[in-house]
Amino acid sequence: MLLEGKVAIVTGAGSGIGRASALRFAAEGAQVVAADVRGPKVEETVAMIEEQGGVAVPCAADVADAADTERMIATAVDAFGGLDALFNNAGTIRPGTAVKLPPEDWDLVMAVNVRSVFLGAKYAVPVMADRGGGAIVSTASVSGLAGDPASVVYSASKAAVINLTRSLAIDHARQQIRVNCICPGAIDTPPVERMLAPEGARERAAKAHPLGRIGRPDDIAAAAVWLCSDEASWITGQALVVDGGLSAQSHLTGMADPRPAHLRSGT
Repeated sequence: MLLEGKVAIVTGAGSGIGRASALRFAAEGAQVVAADVRGPKVEETVAMIEEQGGVAVPCAADVADAADTERMIATAVDAFGGLDALFNNAGTIRPGTAVKLPPEDWDLVMAVNVRSVFLGAKYAVPVMADRGGGAIVSTASVSGLAGDPASVVYSASKAAVINLTRSLAIDHARQQIRVNCICPGAIDTPPVERMLAPEGARERAAKAHPLGRIGRPDDIAAAAVWLCSDEASWITGQALVVDGGLSAQSHLTGMADPRPAHLRSGT
């Protein structure tokens, strides 16, 4: 098992990528703190882990809040004695151009998507350093590698996660703390499912990815586990693209895709 004996926190663990990741981390031997702002949902995730023979505790926390994030890190220490891996997966999206996007939506997305990564590192790094090192992984997006129309705050936030990842990796390498992020394409999560509800949208989305399908939460969970494992012990400061080939296409291919830009990428 890739994470045997490790202690891990997964945020946004109440559904989608976060739930799949919490289950996968536990299956790979980690003791897991499953965190989400939605307490009942994260308790469901913990119950699923325990049904599979894993070890986990729930933590209801708003990862954009400093006190909640500090308490989340403390939960790992109190329950399992320390922290080895943090998967900053919680995120949100609000579509809109600069003209149309409400300022409060900008603030919300930047808080959930970017501030949470900063806060996670702020409180996790000292705890990881006490154990001789660790790994931090965050969910970015292919939208952070290229701008999407009508998605100013989401694209900006995910680009910020990518460069924040690089800075954190440099700052904490000597403490043996590796910091990376994952850039998914379209993943079959509840928000994407809602966006693909119109007739034919799912088929067009699958066709837009060269591998011919929408990504599954397990695709990202597997990448997160690997980045947190010793198999990736010499990898830090990287943005790992996991998108079924979406971003390998030329801009002309992307322009030919009939779906709105915010359906072509994101988590």
